[in-house]
Amino acid sequence: MKRLILIAVLIVCGASIASAQDWARATLEKSPRHREWVSVKHDGRSVETFVVYPESKSKTPVVLVIHEIFGMTDWVQDLADQVAAAGYIAAAPDLLSGMGPNGGRSSDFAEGKTMEAVSHLNPDQVTADLNAAADYALKIPASNGKLFVGGFCWGGGQTFRFATNRSDLAGAFVFYGPPPDKDAMVRIKAPVYGFYAGTDARIGAMIPDAVAQMKTAGKAYDIVTYEGAGHGFMRSGEAPDAKEADKKARTEAWVRWRALLSK
Repeated sequence: MKRLILIAVLIVCGASIASAQDWARATLEKSPRHREWVSVKHDGRSVETFVVYPESKSKTPVVLVIHEIFGMTDWVQDLADQVAAAGYIAAAPDLLSGMGPNGGRSSDFAEGKTMEAVSHLNPDQVTADLNAAADYALKIPASNGKLFVGGFCWGGGQTFRFATNRSDLAGAFVFYGPPPDKDAMVRIKAPVYGFYAGTDARIGAMIPDAVAQMKTAGKAYDIVTYEGAGHGFMRSGEAPDAKEADKKARTEAWVRWRALLSK
C-alpha cells in the first residue's frame, strides 16, 4: 500500500514539473544575501547542503528545506534564498548527494532521471542526512538554536515523517505531501502545518484520515487547502506562466508560512 501511495505521489509531482527554471536561477543570481555550498559529513557520507544567510543583526532560527522529487533544482535554491530574505538561516540538503553518476548529486543526473533516483532513496539514509544537515545548521554561530522544517511534494511527505523522528523541531510545514504511518504520529512533538491544493485529489484524499489520526494521537495539525490550486503551486505559482489560482495560492501560503514562522 505504501508503495502504491509513493507511485501516486510521483505521478502527481511529475505532472506539474517545470521543464526549465531559468527564471528561478535569474532571481537567485540577483540576491544580495550570502549563500554557499557546504559538505556535511556523517557516517561515511558527504551531503552537499545549500545554505543561505539572512541579513540580520541578531541570531536567527534555522529552516531546513526539503526538496521536491526533482532533487536540488534552481527553484529550491531560490526558495531557500526567499526563506533567508524572511529572516532565517535556510539549509537545503541535496539528498541525492553521492548518488549521481560518478558519485555526483542532483545536477549530475541526466534530465528526467532525478525523480526515479529520489523515489528509491533509503528512508533511513534520508533521515540521517536531514539530521546531519540540521545539526550542522544549528551549530552555525549565527543560529539561535531554533529549528523548523519545510518541504514540498516528496519533500512535504519527508517533512511530516521527519517530525516523527526529530524531537527538537519548533514546527513542521508540509506542502502538499502525504502523511506518515499513523503509528509513527505518536512520536511527533512539534506542531504540523499543512498546505494543500484544492485540485490535488490524490494527496487530498489522504488528509481526512491524517486529521483524524493526528487528533487521536493528541498532536497539533493545522491545515489549509487552497481552492483551485494544483499540486506544486509554491513553485508553479511564481513561474512566468503561472495560473492565477496557483499564483493566488502561492501568495496566500507564503503569507501564512511567514506568520507561522514568526509565532
